[in-house]
Amino acid sequence: MGVLVDSQKEGFGSSWGGLKSLVRRKQVDSAHSKRLGHHQLAKELTVPHLVAIGVGSTIGAGVYILVGTVAREHAGPALTFSFLIAGIAAALSAFCYAELASRCPSAGSAYHYSYICVGESVAWLIGWALILEYTVGGAAVARGISPNLALLFGGEDSLPFFLARQYIPGLDLVVDPCAAILVFIATGLLCVGIKESTLAQGIVTTANICAMIFVIVAGSYLGYKTGWVGYKLPTGYFPFGVDGMLAGSATVFFAYIGFDSVASTAEEVKNPQRDLPLGIATALSICCGLYMLVSVVIVGLVPYYAMDPDTPISSAFASHGMQWAAYIITIGAFTALCSTLMGSMLPQPRILMAMARDGLLPSFFSDVNKRSQVPVKSTLTTGIVAATLSFVMDVSQLAGMVSVGTLLAFTMVAISVLILRYVPPDEVPFPSSLQESIDSVTLRYSTQVITGKNPEISTSGDCSKPLLGKKNVAVEKQEAPASWILNEENRRKVAGWTIMLICVGTFGLTFAASNLWIPELIRLTCCGVGGVLLLSGLIVLTLIDQDDARHNFGHTGGFICPFVPLLPIACILINVYLLINLGAATWARVSVWLLIGSAVYVLYGRSHSSLLDAVYVPAAHADEIYRTSASGDVLA
Repeated sequence: MGVLVDSQKEGFGSSWGGLKSLVRRKQVDSAHSKRLGHHQLAKELTVPHLVAIGVGSTIGAGVYILVGTVAREHAGPALTFSFLIAGIAAALSAFCYAELASRCPSAGSAYHYSYICVGESVAWLIGWALILEYTVGGAAVARGISPNLALLFGGEDSLPFFLARQYIPGLDLVVDPCAAILVFIATGLLCVGIKESTLAQGIVTTANICAMIFVIVAGSYLGYKTGWVGYKLPTGYFPFGVDGMLAGSATVFFAYIGFDSVASTAEEVKNPQRDLPLGIATALSICCGLYMLVSVVIVGLVPYYAMDPDTPISSAFASHGMQWAAYIITIGAFTALCSTLMGSMLPQPRILMAMARDGLLPSFFSDVNKRSQVPVKSTLTTGIVAATLSFVMDVSQLAGMVSVGTLLAFTMVAISVLILRYVPPDEVPFPSSLQESIDSVTLRYSTQVITGKNPEISTSGDCSKPLLGKKNVAVEKQEAPASWILNEENRRKVAGWTIMLICVGTFGLTFAASNLWIPELIRLTCCGVGGVLLLSGLIVLTLIDQDDARHNFGHTGGFICPFVPLLPIACILINVYLLINLGAATWARVSVWLLIGSAVYVLYGRSHSSLLDAVYVPAAHADEIYRTSASGDVLA
């Protein structure tokens, strides 16, 4: 029989029951399960829409500044290679996202994947971190729009009074009405409908791309005319060495972290198995190509040490007598910020909606407007909070917190791919309202086992089976194999422990390598142990078989991530390294936010989870239970 997950009904002690609730996992949304759920979002998006979202969310105004800073301080003329390496590193996460998005095409992105593969508590923290990322990110982007808009009007103080920043002496605040107004405009577009808002984002993204193409074409002409003085330097192509180029890659990596917005719209894609991987890959390829071409041109026009760190592209053109080009570049920066603003605000309402659907947040956030088929209440809440922050607060000092949410999501997505391939959940939850259908199917399988008609046995198992939990198996007629033979039960145990040790080894290696204040002996020991765990884990996962259930996990027929386990492990290593190097101040702020989130989960989410009274049954029986339930409904 299926087993209820409620700890009090099971007779567990309160502490153990509470711990078990932290690792309960939900089912991949399917055609069967959706009929029991909420209103669905409108399926309107195709590949061009996804490319507009991905490119618009990724290419922000930062690229117009980043090339100067990274070239001066890290890479020199080798800036192009820094963008290439960072693009390859981002592609590792994109591959992982593409497989999970096509297999689990539902709103929520990394939160949704973590809930399916890892457990409720980890999924909550990922979702909570993403809420912070998109809120602070949207407010920071909006706050940066008014200075660029002012440049188009002729100068810093040229905006109309009702749009210009104002200083309030009594409160020591600099308010930004322009930022708040733009956030409300973006919120209104998002409330109208996903197709309409994507069209608007596509228009401003096209204007931004046109500005970048102008930089590439006009800059190439100037470079050809002047002899590419930036490349004819006595310091050579790598003035800071290969280490400087790699340090530049770590910096520009954050110019690629917008493509996860594409995955957040998975539920609204017409053909997610085909369109999501194509949309993610195309958007990332366009961004990487544009970044590399712009960097090739700019570092060739001006010696890297002579670049203006604040306005490198405008000053490069001005040095060749093209001061008017600054207006086109400013338009590009303005449209890039507007597009990024919409890209930052698009995913958060869908994450709020997904968390509310699962009971972890109040049902207010899960409402979908019947006319526009978008989560209007969640969108309005997001817009009001982001507008308030952008109006009253300079959030630039909080910008590092945006990267934490993104990198945590990237890391968890890569771990989820490993779990999907080696230890996918073998039990799925059902609402207790289907108990009669569950009992009927379970009894049928039990009868078949007793009569010998079917060797399969029903394994209702633990309600919230963790990654390393024991698995009940049928008693076979043949004698048990020798202990050194890796049967299915032992293979899952070995794979589960290996994935955990890979995570531990990655953290130990990157933490020791990044913190020079640790005594050298301890650093070397931690690096050695971490490296051994990481390498051993890679070898073990390469040698053992992947789980056969991976072929039927979620929606089949979509993109398959290549080079598993090497690619996800490399992705985990890169993202954890970047996380650790974000700085103590950033982590202190994020820790406060995560502690608040933990309190919200303990006080509300854990006790209101939709899995609180769920019944867990073998995944092989799921379709039959749904069919039995449907036939029962018809008869009723």
